[in-house]
Amino acid sequence: MKILSVVGARPQFVKAAMLSHAWLEAGDCEEVLVHTGQHYDSAMSDIFFAEMDIPEPKYHLGVGSGLHGAQTGKMLEEIEKVLLEEKPDWVVIYGDTNSTLAAALAASKLHIPLAHVEAGLRSFNRNMPEEINRLVADQLSAIRFTPTQEATNHLIQEGFDKDSIHQVGDVMYDAVLHFGGGEPKDSILDQIGIDGPFVLATIHRAENTDCDSRLRAIITGLQEVHQDVPVVWPIHPRTRKALSEMNLDYQIHISNPVGYLEMLYLERRASLIVTDSGGVQKEAYFNKTPCVTARTETEWVELVDQGWNQLADPTDPGSIPKCVRGALNQDLPDYNTNLYGNGQSAKHMVDILINH
Repeated sequence: MKILSVVGARPQFVKAAMLSHAWLEAGDCEEVLVHTGQHYDSAMSDIFFAEMDIPEPKYHLGVGSGLHGAQTGKMLEEIEKVLLEEKPDWVVIYGDTNSTLAAALAASKLHIPLAHVEAGLRSFNRNMPEEINRLVADQLSAIRFTPTQEATNHLIQEGFDKDSIHQVGDVMYDAVLHFGGGEPKDSILDQIGIDGPFVLATIHRAENTDCDSRLRAIITGLQEVHQDVPVVWPIHPRTRKALSEMNLDYQIHISNPVGYLEMLYLERRASLIVTDSGGVQKEAYFNKTPCVTARTETEWVELVDQGWNQLADPTDPGSIPKCVRGALNQDLPDYNTNLYGNGQSAKHMVDILINH
């Protein structure tokens, strides 16, 4: 059996790592890994492969960044060539990036069965490119692996065949259980000189970084938080570029991107996390750290319902500080260990595909 997995961005590397390990354990399966190059520098890509022992991709497409149409088009063209060469039994896609969309289109046009990991998520905001990618990927997939009951419910409500939906839990929970718990020898906390409470920040979504007024409001809010408790921000290249073009005065502790293992350490150590990342919202929960999300909606609504996540309006400079202070001044909610499965979702997915 030959599986072709397509990845291109940080969250996909984390998910693919666990699937790759599960394929090896299953035996009698060949996985062909394709890296589109959507995240392409060493801090956003290479370090994840090294730290998580992900097999070297057989194909590096080197697409890089660009406008949505150009980037997706280049990926579609190159992935199609790979599929014609490899002729896999299944194509496995992850999440909601342009790499996901391109692989879904290429596989479906060549009539190769498609399995979507993290299917059924909905923000109900079609201004987000990720939402469009999710909708298309789910429509084209033959198997839809959902991480939560909420995601399963969305697909059922949209009329998908129940036999195509498999609620397997969240593979990122598998990864945190497998890789979490370590401590880096020289973390950015050591470099900054922080050994007490701090707030960890990650901001990267285009709707926040590509809009000057939003980014200015977020920085103003984080700067206000920083007056109360230090803010540590390993910055995404897109966000660094946007900040460099703005004349802003801030004292937040900004660093280069960190690898997956150090990020888990920072998430575990932080008093609270401010993010606009879907993956980091979950990693915060897995590490039992409260979260404030700089968005007006989230796909991970169960975290809001459970009290572990609050939504802050990224256009309002006062929203993030208000949410942060509220979260830091209340007791942690109860922790539901079954919210995202049992930590064996990768094994469940491999078993389903082998026996399909």
